[in-house]
Amino acid sequence: MAAGDMTLMGMGAPSAMPGPDMAGAMAVSQMPWSLLTFLLMFIMWSVMMVGMMIPSAAPMILLFARVQRRKLADQAPTTRIAAFTAGYILIWTSFSLIATGLQWALTELRLLSQMMESTNQFLAVGVLLAAGIYQLTPLKTACLKQCQSPIGFLTSHWKDGVSGALRMGIEHGMFCLGCCWLLMALLFVGGVMNLIWVAVIAIFVLLEKVVPKGEIIGRVGGVLLIAFAGYMAFHP
Repeated sequence: MAAGDMTLMGMGAPSAMPGPDMAGAMAVSQMPWSLLTFLLMFIMWSVMMVGMMIPSAAPMILLFARVQRRKLADQAPTTRIAAFTAGYILIWTSFSLIATGLQWALTELRLLSQMMESTNQFLAVGVLLAAGIYQLTPLKTACLKQCQSPIGFLTSHWKDGVSGALRMGIEHGMFCLGCCWLLMALLFVGGVMNLIWVAVIAIFVLLEKVVPKGEIIGRVGGVLLIAFAGYMAFHP
């Protein structure tokens, strides 16, 4: 079964692409790639990554803002809060640049459909398997723990000043990227333009980070991804 034929959870279904914005993005994706196409797709990826990741980062950002307001009661802490958030967004914007380049390469190799989902069984199985295995690794667990404990992160990584806030945001973004980058690669399996698939991944990331014992959810998800990869591999 090719990835383009998957219907699980609406993957690849035209109904998962409502609204003129998504239709416009799909139209751009079908254009011959140029610098303008790359820029437009990079903007799409950046907006999507911020929309997917900010909810799970909100507890960290809100706690940082609370601490800054208490420390700087007689000053405006807004600049430091903005710097911390900007540092976090910078990491995911950098990831978006890489993802756009990868999308360009996969499109040129004719491995993506109009919905920007894999049309190659081996690519889809490989991404699913890699994401599933990574969910069970110590590196994933270490990065996830940094994201799950805002107090622990701020205590161990605190830096003063605006530049310090920016560096803290970047560091938190790096831990978050280390936690979720292969989950984001799953967008190429279910479809970058598939809103249902995007929402499923975003909710899974949020649950991993904010639910008590969220690492168990992550491991269960990893096992399910490996099982799904095995199913696809033996059911072409």
